[in-house]
Amino acid sequence: MPKPTLTGEPQPPEDAAAQETLQARGPLPEHVAIIMDGNGRWAEEQDEVRAFGHREGVRSVRDITEACAQLGIPHLTLYTFSTENWERPDWEVNALMGLLVKTVRKERERLLENGVCLRTLGDTSELPSACRRELEEAADVTAANERLTLSLALSYSGRWDLVEAAREIARRARAGDLASEEVDDALVGSLLSTGALPDPDLLIRTGGEQRLSNFLLWEMAYAEMRFTERYWPAFRRTQLYEAVRDFQDRDRRFGRVATGNQAARRDGPPARREEKATPA
Repeated sequence: MPKPTLTGEPQPPEDAAAQETLQARGPLPEHVAIIMDGNGRWAEEQDEVRAFGHREGVRSVRDITEACAQLGIPHLTLYTFSTENWERPDWEVNALMGLLVKTVRKERERLLENGVCLRTLGDTSELPSACRRELEEAADVTAANERLTLSLALSYSGRWDLVEAAREIARRARAGDLASEEVDDALVGSLLSTGALPDPDLLIRTGGEQRLSNFLLWEMAYAEMRFTERYWPAFRRTQLYEAVRDFQDRDRRFGRVATGNQAARRDGPPARREEKATPA
């Protein structure tokens, strides 16, 4: 049965059927994280400027967000802008920040109407004030939405996140509010900017590279990873469905003896599911 779309356009029956097949085939990932790579290279192959690739990449963001919401995947995290990206030429950084403001402003009402909660990860204090303002307003108006949590990693670094958590632990210890034996996986995880989210089940990286690039370093401990040569502007829901099918075919053992996909996926990583649910 066709489902609501972010654009208001009718969902093609064949797409609804593809989603129903995936839903019946096996468990879906609870949290998909994507490293959106290749915008600039895609644009260059089209004989266009790099900014054109970033603009076209927004179309993929919209399509993948909509597909995840329709499938029933409750969490989607997109690596939108890393701390290393600040080293790019000023004109490109400015273009990216301008595109971010324009996109968030344009999509805010659609997100609200379609049950998507927008949140950010990373050191957003480094973003231009216009970006922070748009993101904060969008986060406020969509905070109660529960259909899908869309997290944008902005000015984000996995190492930065871990250092910030370590600083908070040190601060609590100095204040006498934390004993060394109280420091465990659950505490560290709760102090990360992803503390309210489950760990990713599936990581997708577009653009042909096969590395994490400082993304969700702690949280990727048990994630299944899929790398594709496709550049991000050419990655759409068809490729997402392929990644989900691949995920469903994986034997996720989490370090245990193989007992079958269904049991491992149901139980999750050892002593992590409950810890995430009860942060200190």
